[in-house]
Amino acid sequence: MIAGVSKAVTLYLAPVLYLTAIILSLFAFLAPTVMLNDRVALLTITPSLALTQPTSSRAVDGASIFLGVLGSCSKKSNAAKITCTVPSINPVYNTTVLPSSAPNVFLTGPTPSSPVFIAISLGFSFLFFITFVLVSFRHRMGRAGDVSEKPLVQRSSAWIGVIGFIIGLMAFLILRMWFGKSVDEFNRSIQALGSQGPPLVASVGNAFTMVWVAYVFYAVPIVISLAKLHVLATPGKAYR
Repeated sequence: MIAGVSKAVTLYLAPVLYLTAIILSLFAFLAPTVMLNDRVALLTITPSLALTQPTSSRAVDGASIFLGVLGSCSKKSNAAKITCTVPSINPVYNTTVLPSSAPNVFLTGPTPSSPVFIAISLGFSFLFFITFVLVSFRHRMGRAGDVSEKPLVQRSSAWIGVIGFIIGLMAFLILRMWFGKSVDEFNRSIQALGSQGPPLVASVGNAFTMVWVAYVFYAVPIVISLAKLHVLATPGKAYR
């Protein structure tokens, strides 16, 4: 029974988890400028009295901004139409909808290298997904699967996955620190203005939650690939 469960995880569950991870990472990378304009972002600025009048529970209408890797989307009020900047690896966020008293200076885009490294990581991820599936199902591909039997192919597949995982995770960790600092400084500046400050609050967006879930899913097929390498390296043993 354990062998059957292990085989099912390796052959069926791991590819599904990895495909889900790729989709989640792609959403986090493209949002909000390309898709999910007001639903997924790395950093959001929304109207709120939480910083200027903490004891008030009154709802407030105002400008909102959603920042992402490739650009930003914004709207002047809750009911207004949302507009987005042109996607770019060196984004310039549109903060014109915010009040003049808002500390826009803290809303700057990351260095161009971050989007580039994420794109490279996604490329490695797509390649690893293909090679992982080919290696996992090589026994059902007849003669075409003989190539995937070679240790060099399996070793290359595992290293592609590991490299893509490390590059992507490091890039998103840097972005998390960047935008986390922006959130803290933005909110601190508004609090310093007291009741005269603009009714806005910044928060880290849900795109990071999607990324962390994605990389947990990423780890499953990568661990399986590394385990295969360990078995292949053990004298007298072969992985099937």
